[in-house]
Amino acid sequence: MTLENSSPEGSINPFLTAEEVAQYLRLPLSTVYRLAQTAVIPSFKIGKHWRFRRDTIEKWIIQQENRQGDQ
Repeated sequence: MTLENSSPEGSINPFLTAEEVAQYLRLPLSTVYRLAQTAVIPSFKIGKHWRFRRDTIEKWIIQQENRQGDQ
């Protein structure tokens, strides 16, 4: 699965919702919220809504993979 959600104009949206991140990472939504609140996963809040920058999430995943390889 890729992070391929599109905006109405047809371009790829650079921001993801918590629900989209949960689906992509195959995690419960509650886990994504907990990781965001504790700054484990890169995110930011707009009002009461969490948002995740697509490219930052991809880089974070690679960092997590590299950390696992170092152990």
